[in-house]
Amino acid sequence: MTDRHTRTTHDTTTAALRRALRHEVAGTVALLADEEDFTAMRQYETFPFDDHRRYLAHVEALLKNLAARGGHTTVALFDPEDYADHCAATGRDPDHPASRAAYTAERAATGPRVHYTGQALATLLPTLVDTAVRHATWEYATLLLTDAGPCADCGQDIGRASFDRASHLLLRLLEAAGPGTHHLVCSVPTEDEQLLATLHTTRDATGPARLDSTEGAEFLTVLAAGLALGSPGGLVLRTTTPGAPDRLHGWRLNDGDLHPLTEAEVFDAYCTDARTGEPIAPEPGADYRAGFPLDTTDDPHHH
Repeated sequence: MTDRHTRTTHDTTTAALRRALRHEVAGTVALLADEEDFTAMRQYETFPFDDHRRYLAHVEALLKNLAARGGHTTVALFDPEDYADHCAATGRDPDHPASRAAYTAERAATGPRVHYTGQALATLLPTLVDTAVRHATWEYATLLLTDAGPCADCGQDIGRASFDRASHLLLRLLEAAGPGTHHLVCSVPTEDEQLLATLHTTRDATGPARLDSTEGAEFLTVLAAGLALGSPGGLVLRTTTPGAPDRLHGWRLNDGDLHPLTEAEVFDAYCTDARTGEPIAPEPGADYRAGFPLDTTDDPHHH
C-alpha cells in the first residue's frame, strides 16, 4: 500500500512538473499568408494541404491549442522562395517536414514575428504582413546606409552621420510639436522602391515623448537613408489633442535637411491621392498648417 501510494505520488508529481515545464517552452508557427505562397509549397509531396482556406483553419486551431497550454507562441511568415534558398545553402531536402521545421526555427530567431495572444487569424495576418513589410524596409534602409561608405572629402561615415542627424531632427521635431498623440509618416524615394516608415508617439504636458524602440529605430533608419541619399522625400505629422481639431504639418526632405512646407503645400499633400494624383476631400475638422521651423543650430550635419 505504501509502495503503491509512493508510486502514485511520484507519478503525479512528475506529470505536474512536466506540465509546468511545458509553460517554459517557446514555440513558433510559420504560416503561408497568401494563396500564391501556398500554391508554391504544393510542389512538395510531403506538404499535406491542398486548400488554402482549410490550411489557415488548421493553423488557427493549432495556435489556439498551443495558447491553451500556456506556452509562449510566436507567428512568422513562411516564404517559399526564401525557404528554397535556405535548403540549397544548408544542403537540406526541401521536401521534408524536418527541413520546414528547421527553416521555421531560423525565421523565429532572425525574421519578423508576432506574439500570438489568442487574436483571430483575420486580425493576426494583417499585423504579421505589416510587420514583415516594416522589417524588409528597415533592412533595405540599413543596407543603403551601410553602402553609403565614407565621405570623399572628410572621411566621415555617411551612414552613421546621417543616422545621428536623423535622431537630432526627430528630437527637435517632437520637442516643437508639444503635448499630444503624434503620428508621423516619412516617405523616401530610392532607385529601387519607395521607402515608407511610420511612428506613433505620445507626449504629456511635461516630460519627453514616449515611443516604441523598434518603431523608432525603423523610422530613424528610413529618415537617415533619405538624408544620406539626398532624396527629395517628405515627412508629415498629425497631432491629436483632446477637444481640438487634429493638427497636420509637413516638411520636404531635401539636401540633408527638413524644410517646412507652406499651409497650401500641406493641404495639397494630404488632399491628393499619392497613387493616382486625384484630389481627395479635406478631412472634416482637420487643421492644415505649415510645417514649423526646427532649431538645428547645434545638431550634427554632414556636408
